[in-house]
Amino acid sequence: MQSDLSGITNIALDAMGGDYAPAEPVKGAVDAVNVRDDIKIFLLGQEDVVARELEKYTYPKEQIQVVHAPEVIETAEPPVNAIRGKKQSSIVIGMNMVKRQEADAFVSAGSSGAVLVGGQVIVGRIKGIERPPLAPLIPTEKGVSLLIDCGANVDARSSHLVQFAKMGSIYMENVLHISKPRVAIVNIGAEEEKGNALVKETIPLLRALEDIHFVGCIEAREIPRGAADVIVCEAFVGNVILKLYEGLSSTLIGVIKKGMMSTLKSKIGAALALPSLKSTIKAFDASQYGGAPLLGLNGLVVKTHGSSKAQEITNAVYQCVTFKQQDINGKIRKNIIGSQEQK
Repeated sequence: MQSDLSGITNIALDAMGGDYAPAEPVKGAVDAVNVRDDIKIFLLGQEDVVARELEKYTYPKEQIQVVHAPEVIETAEPPVNAIRGKKQSSIVIGMNMVKRQEADAFVSAGSSGAVLVGGQVIVGRIKGIERPPLAPLIPTEKGVSLLIDCGANVDARSSHLVQFAKMGSIYMENVLHISKPRVAIVNIGAEEEKGNALVKETIPLLRALEDIHFVGCIEAREIPRGAADVIVCEAFVGNVILKLYEGLSSTLIGVIKKGMMSTLKSKIGAALALPSLKSTIKAFDASQYGGAPLLGLNGLVVKTHGSSKAQEITNAVYQCVTFKQQDINGKIRKNIIGSQEQK
């Protein structure tokens, strides 16, 4: 069975991955197909468990199919061993569906390590891609920015960061429709003479690229302000930024809620401010943007948060549709291979 190249986007969804599996992945799938008829979802997991969850909902039966995956890869398992040893797990089966083009994309809230290993080992890299980066959208004052890489390559080289910049630009231009997305590299100052050896080596390479809009260095404090559309870094730095971002956001929301409920006056003020406050908080809710695609593979793999609820799963599904419709992999192939042939 080949994936539909036109109307329908076939998505393999890991029903057993994440803190709230299978309830939230199943609900996310149902919510997605109840809104759109151009999606078919293969729910991968222990058949009886997934089927019991599905019985709770009304949905177009032809748009969801359960695929039995008796094994489950746990978060604490060594990723390489898990991928090699659990061939009947939802992650491995899903990756193989993408590899065989039975699915256009695989989405999982499960083990990050297993998803990263499976993506590279099973789905495989596009010819010419040195390292596939994990690239989540993060909320900013001006909308969203793409953080690339946030977890896949902690010991990256300058040539990797150059490819990250190119792939990130393609993604933002075609998925978010941002014309000439601003690309910046994370540094400890705006001055190009600052930074570690990797940053210093990468800056002139990025500046020499004609197919991206490189705006120079970006300090971490400028990221929430939306100073760049594509934020390039190696995965150690990116993961620290992402985790601090998420932790600070949830802490601030908790502190604000607590403060607004502390006195009668503050409660009255909270009631008046609630509508605008909700919209502001929603803008900084990363779940509405879906998951982090592992860019540069021969098929789409999307990793969502381990704590993903149904909304994030649904949005990740929609994200896959846009990725396919805009032929992101085709554009990456053309850009990377084309630039190599010109050398």
